[in-house]
Amino acid sequence: MIGKLTGVLSGRQGDSVVVDVQGVGYCVRVPLAFTLTEGAPVSLHIHTAVRDDAIDLYGFAQEEELAFFRQLMTVSSVGPKTALSIMSVAEPAALKRAIAAGDAATLTKVFGIGKKSAERIVVELRDKLQLETGVQSGVAGPDAEVIEALMALGYSAAECRKALKDTAAVGESIKDKLGAALKHLGSRSTV
Repeated sequence: MIGKLTGVLSGRQGDSVVVDVQGVGYCVRVPLAFTLTEGAPVSLHIHTAVRDDAIDLYGFAQEEELAFFRQLMTVSSVGPKTALSIMSVAEPAALKRAIAAGDAATLTKVFGIGKKSAERIVVELRDKLQLETGVQSGVAGPDAEVIEALMALGYSAAECRKALKDTAAVGESIKDKLGAALKHLGSRSTV
């Protein structure tokens, strides 16, 4: 599997670029916003997609972009081509904020993604991206850490926020908040 390619950009073919690595030209699919001049040095973080009839390479300038690309592919019915199309609509940070905020309309701009698919992406990634982007309706600092810990235990972000809100009078330490939230969540499940 190829993880990174470093070479010279020797051409562009539609949504792909050709990276010349010591005489071997690798055709790598990149987001549409990817811009470099021919002959310029390039280093791309690669996702290798193996299918029955092809081996496709998807390249990103930053590791964070590759991580988001892979995160998009965790959504059911989103493959590498769809994930790349999504990443071609806007910058990854803007897409993450839109998904975290529940804005499915941004994703419907992508060719081939309808309202249902966009909503599925939002539903499956919203909680993960809310913590990452800080889009949490005012939750920050220690509360964000408590929510992250509770989500690791299997609670949804909405349940975690509600538990924190219901136990707001508890001390300011993370340990106190986490303990109170767990107690609150545990008492709710036995009622």
